[in-house]
Amino acid sequence: MDYPALFQPRWNVRRFVLCNLVALALLLVWIWPTGHALFTQFDEWLFHLLNRPLAQNTVWLYIWTVASMRPFDAVVGVILLILLIKGDWVFKAAQTRAALIGFVVTLILLLVIRTVFSKVLDHTSLQHDSASMMIPDAIKLSEIFPSLEDKWQLKDRSSQSFPGDHASVLLIWAMFMTVFSRTAGQRVIIWVLAFLFMMPRLVAGAHWGQDDYIGGVMIALLALGWSCYTPFVARSTGFLLRVTAPLFKLLAKVPLVKYLSVVRSSETQSVIRRMKVK
Repeated sequence: MDYPALFQPRWNVRRFVLCNLVALALLLVWIWPTGHALFTQFDEWLFHLLNRPLAQNTVWLYIWTVASMRPFDAVVGVILLILLIKGDWVFKAAQTRAALIGFVVTLILLLVIRTVFSKVLDHTSLQHDSASMMIPDAIKLSEIFPSLEDKWQLKDRSSQSFPGDHASVLLIWAMFMTVFSRTAGQRVIIWVLAFLFMMPRLVAGAHWGQDDYIGGVMIALLALGWSCYTPFVARSTGFLLRVTAPLFKLLAKVPLVKYLSVVRSSETQSVIRRMKVK
């Protein structure tokens, strides 16, 4: 069946401006001393709400200890990838390859924006340590399970906490999926998962709340605006669809893998042809 190209090589000025203005507003409110103080006051309350039960509830402790280790991040990545390339959920089966490549392009753009912003922030007084390093009575998972920090890369602190890189990746995935979602149910699942997977860093104190709801949202909005609402993602995806076509032809010969929507080349040829024309 013939489907239209997922990305269109044109500007969406209204949404592009909106993404950038909201990101700028978040940054300005965060820099504003009164706003910064209010965010910090709220974050201290939030941290104690989430962190204190670690010393009182064994189940709570074990859940967030496991969720704070690097291997769990890999599990999260697999879940997000499966939902991204699951044919006929958010994306039509014939569009999943373009969706995957488009998201990877957007993610690379996010990493560039995040790196540049962090470099600039390092030369100011605005960068800060994580909550677990600044709040004296913080319950530290690395002190409760010292062997897990080196062996399983338990994450409960950071000397460069803002913006939340973990949160920004989850948020750009959620925003990207929401742009193309078709039902309220899809959007609920997308955002519940995003917020749930952001929780481990907040419970363990590896990040303040503002690292996520200010920094993470800001970086994700910039990446979304400059990728999906400009010709950038359409042009990049069209080029990469053509370049990677031989690779996917080889993958189409691999047992089991060949049944994935993202691999079935016969269903994506019409999309690739349109990208060539554009």
